[in-house]
Amino acid sequence: MSLNSAFRNDLEQKIVQLKSDRVYKTLNYLASPQAARVQMEGRGEVLILSSNNYLGLCNEPAVVRAGVEALGQYGAGTGSVRFICGTFTVHRELETALARFVGTSSAMSFVSAWNANEGLTATVVEDGDFVVSDALNHASIIDSIRLAKAITKCTTAVYQHGNLDDLVEKLTANKAAKRRLIWTDGVFSMEGSMAKLPQLLQIARDHNAVLIVDDSHATGVMGPTGRGTPEHFGVLGEVDIITSTLGKALGGAAGGFVAGPAALCDMLTQRSRPQLFSNALPPTVAASAMAAVQFIEAHPERVQTLHENVRYFRAALLEAGLKPLEGETPIVPIIVGETSDAIRMSELLLDDGIFVTGFGYPVVPHGTARLRCQLSAAHTRTDLDEAVGAIRKVAQKVGILS
Repeated sequence: MSLNSAFRNDLEQKIVQLKSDRVYKTLNYLASPQAARVQMEGRGEVLILSSNNYLGLCNEPAVVRAGVEALGQYGAGTGSVRFICGTFTVHRELETALARFVGTSSAMSFVSAWNANEGLTATVVEDGDFVVSDALNHASIIDSIRLAKAITKCTTAVYQHGNLDDLVEKLTANKAAKRRLIWTDGVFSMEGSMAKLPQLLQIARDHNAVLIVDDSHATGVMGPTGRGTPEHFGVLGEVDIITSTLGKALGGAAGGFVAGPAALCDMLTQRSRPQLFSNALPPTVAASAMAAVQFIEAHPERVQTLHENVRYFRAALLEAGLKPLEGETPIVPIIVGETSDAIRMSELLLDDGIFVTGFGYPVVPHGTARLRCQLSAAHTRTDLDEAVGAIRKVAQKVGILS
């Protein structure tokens, strides 16, 4: 048997095991723009309840038009990295708009929020630093810290999710570190919960630490005008560094950014490896994202519609006897318990024309499997009522609701 055959067979066996464990992921193909309702290949019209299209801007005419116009003005791609072949003016305009929107003096765009987090941590962390991270932080944060630790002599730790006493203990134990950096999600994607931002800011000040917040599930979402968790908590402009995505509420295409002091973004231009060795964000995406920011600034009522949908949906689930986790965000996990039940409910819902993803172990702890519903301002009350009715029906069918 050749080495290639052995390698292929090993992969095939692992795929068989994933299917046996019922954690194998299948792809559903869409033949229409991302929206509240989409055309799904083989299923027809489906109600989407599992998208990050929080404000319905993926197919907003002004956002789409901006991308089309940029394609004609700037072409399909950037051709190389920014400092080698030139930076398009649309990147500068986008970064100015993003900094204004999230309350910082500067911003730097990346081809993804993953790249933004990876490029930030690996660039700013140095020998002798201490980096501490919330236990439920996104995988991109975790990997960015691992990368920084692999290339520097820094110290890292994880504090129990939301446990500020544990965070303080770890900061105190590392008070001799050259610098201390605290990494947290603004909104935790599997829980729908928010970081305790005012308290984290105070802890950062007390321990002379830098607070970094990944606000990917909050930008365009939280706060009266969608400026994220800092606006929600009344601390806009006080967070040291914010990272976020362009791929969720801001049009849903791709891309991410780091926002903070001008010197930080200048240093990322000088040293960040994703900036130095990878093409810049496509200008079409930059233009669409900028149009999305401008749309939100001009239409804060779209954010309010999202918040109203969240309140309505959570109340309707409780009235139906279901058990969503408490919260204020558009991420509404319904705790099911067993992984097999969550997967089965997801399959039955899709058969009924409702697309909502079930998550179980190892993504979430044993016994906390869930349906993760995600709401959009594009959902109507009819959409939400239909979804609640379908979820209640399949919950009864699998035996988790009488």
